[in-house]
Amino acid sequence: MSIARRNNLVFPSLMNEIFKPDWFGGMDSAAASVPAVNIKENEKDFELELVVPGRKKSDFNIEVDKDVLSISSEVKKEDEVKEENYTRREFGFSSFKRAFTLPETIDGDKIEADYKDGILKFVLPKKEEALPKPKRMIELS
Repeated sequence: MSIARRNNLVFPSLMNEIFKPDWFGGMDSAAASVPAVNIKENEKDFELELVVPGRKKSDFNIEVDKDVLSISSEVKKEDEVKEENYTRREFGFSSFKRAFTLPETIDGDKIEADYKDGILKFVLPKKEEALPKPKRMIELS
């Protein structure tokens, strides 16, 4: 009896093709570099959070221009690893840009930002006229 080796590469590669992340409406490789965002509306402001781990505050470029909040980052890194008789260099590059159109109710001059534990958080305060008015009593005359 001889041992025959089977080539099982067709089925796994077919399965990999079928179950690619973008097959079911997931993110393709280009969209995978864009950080996920949460936006929450409160009574006095909006909170915007982006998940951007492994960066420093100085890696971000944040600006507001004509009611558009733009957030971008570009990080370049080099790792040098020595293995046996040769040196291998690997270059890493990561960047993204997200832009958000701010509603007219946002006071663009009072926007605050903070970066902590991989979360870039913005507080977008509403203008005074956009805040809910307190309930008041009306007397009959």
